Order: sequence, then structure tokens, then C-alpha cells
Amino acid sequence: MDSPVNGGKTHECAEPLSRGDGMTKSLNLALQGGGAHGAFAWGVLDRLIEDERIDISAISATSAGAMNAVVMSYGTSIGGREGAREKLTQFWSEISRVGALYSPVKAYPWETMMQAFGYRTEFPLGYMAMQAMTHLFSPYQLNPFNFNPLRDVLSNVVDFERLSYCNKATRLYLSATNVRTGKIRVFENHELSVDAVLASACLPYAFKAVEIGGEAYWDGGFMGNPAIFPLIYQGTSRDVVIVHINPIHRERVPTTAPEIFDRINEISFNSSLMRELRAVEFITRLVDEHQLDTKSYKRMFMHSIRDDAEMTSLGVATKLSPEWSFLCRLRDSGRARTDEWLKENFDKLGNASSIDLKETFL
Repeated sequence: MDSPVNGGKTHECAEPLSRGDGMTKSLNLALQGGGAHGAFAWGVLDRLIEDERIDISAISATSAGAMNAVVMSYGTSIGGREGAREKLTQFWSEISRVGALYSPVKAYPWETMMQAFGYRTEFPLGYMAMQAMTHLFSPYQLNPFNFNPLRDVLSNVVDFERLSYCNKATRLYLSATNVRTGKIRVFENHELSVDAVLASACLPYAFKAVEIGGEAYWDGGFMGNPAIFPLIYQGTSRDVVIVHINPIHRERVPTTAPEIFDRINEISFNSSLMRELRAVEFITRLVDEHQLDTKSYKRMFMHSIRDDAEMTSLGVATKLSPEWSFLCRLRDSGRARTDEWLKENFDKLGNASSIDLKETFL
């Protein structure tokens, strides 16, 4: 069927992830952002796509999660499950290649020489220099031509025109923050572009605000990391699986300046999600207690895939690490954790939540 949003224009697309035999379980995904740590979500997606019992109905995503989402959805549109997995591998391979050229945490020769003479630092010198500069100067001063290597990576991996016209691509809801109003903006499939994805991932201390339709946007994590409401209002599945990148709980209190800065980011980028889940828990409790009309209020089943032990062990600078071995380590961690989650919770899909919202998020 033609897409009315795009004037009836569509592209030939691969079949969706569902086998169409009534044996699959449909779920929605909510993907957090987190820089290079988003490779953990790559592993989660790779394992879910591999399982033919799983139908990914829709994805709400932010920042690195938004990149994973568009790459997966595009890969699905051109090659089904294998196409999605191949495109995700291509994307992260490109991230590693480009990051080796531009990342502030790559191994600089002069830093290697200093280490050879016994100098050690918890944080790469390039990272510390970048942190200092971004606290003194804005990207409008440091990066006047608004250079962003992610633009070329996304353009090389994803055909956004085809994706926006494909009526079989996974439904996407990408969050960005309107700089002027402070409100969340959710971009859907027919609105997708390189700029929409970069807006969702625009860290204001590193890049100029992304202008779309006369409005300026920053990283969606400030207002929805990720947003759950599109999956409740518009998703066809009642199961929402949140893929966490930013640790919610840390045992050790940060004491160094970069650690404090990182923990502030974790708390602020988790705050919108936790507020939304508080509301979901409240409505769910009222539905379960038969205080709300089930015809007007949908009972949602909430799930969580996370590895706080792995994420809390990583230094803040690794969010900018382009090392292929490091990205693959996170991918493998995501795959392993998802494999465990499927074994423990597959039967709960469509029937019950696998997390206690009140205990975990309130």
C-alpha cells in the first residue's frame, strides 16, 4: 500500500522481520544514547534480529540509539534480517575507521612516547584537552564550519530517501530537544534525514545546534532518553524493551572532575526516562486494580536489557573510543546479555513485565 504521507511514493522493500506464521512475538524497543557505548545496543539488536521468534515492531531511540535504529531499519528494508545485521556491522566499522582519524581518545604518538617513559594518566591527554576546550569555548568558536564526520558515515550507510518511503521498514521515533522551547520533538519515518539523526545526537558543547524547518535542536537525551510515549500511543505491541546504556546506579561516588561530569550526564540523561516510567507504573497499577477503563488505557508490559556491571567499569573517555576491539567487546556483551534475557523472559512477552518498575525506577 502506498504511503499517503509521501504522496503515494514508495520503494520496493524487503519483507519485515516477522515470519508471518503467527509464531513470533512482537515487541517495541527503546534505545538509549551513549556515544561509543551504543555498541552494546548493536549487540542487543544483532541477537534479537537473529532470533526469528522476535518481531521488532517499532523503535523509539535517541542519539547513538537513533543511529542504531535507522541503520537497522534501513538494513531491514533492503535485506530483511541479514540485511539489518550487515548494515549494523558496516556502520560500526565505519565509526571505528573515522574515529581513528578524529577521536580525541585515539593513541597519539606523543602520548605513547610519554607512556613509554613512565607517564600514566587515567584519562587520555587528548580527551582532557577536549574537555578543557569545550568548557572555555563553544562549538560556534571551535568548529565554525560545523564539521561532523558522522554526517558522512550515516550518508554512506543509509539511503534516507528510500528509508522514508519504505512502508515495510521498522517504525521509528527519534527524539531531539528543541533548543528554544525546551520541548521534545519526535521524528518519524517520513521525516527522517541525516539532519534528524544528527539532531538527536547533537551534544551542544561539541556541535552547533542542528537546524530543521527553522527550529534548532540538541541531543534528544535531555528530554527523552529514549521517549516511551510514542511506543504506548502508536506502537502495535504492548511489550516495551528498554536497552540501557547509561548506568542508573553506581556504588562508588565520583571524585575526579571527568567522573563527576560523566555522572551528572548519566543522571540528567536518565531523568526523563525515569519520570516517564514513574507515570507508566502509576497507570499500570490503576489498570491492574481495575480503577481505569481498559478500553481507554492499554496495559503495557515493560522489560529491560542492561549490563550495569560492564558499563560502570568503563571510563568516561571510552564513550569516544573508536577502537574496533573495544566496540566488538561491547557488541559481544550486548549479545550475551540479550541471550540471557531471552532465555529468562521470552515466555513473558505478551503476558507480563519482566521488571518491577517501582523497585527499579522509583
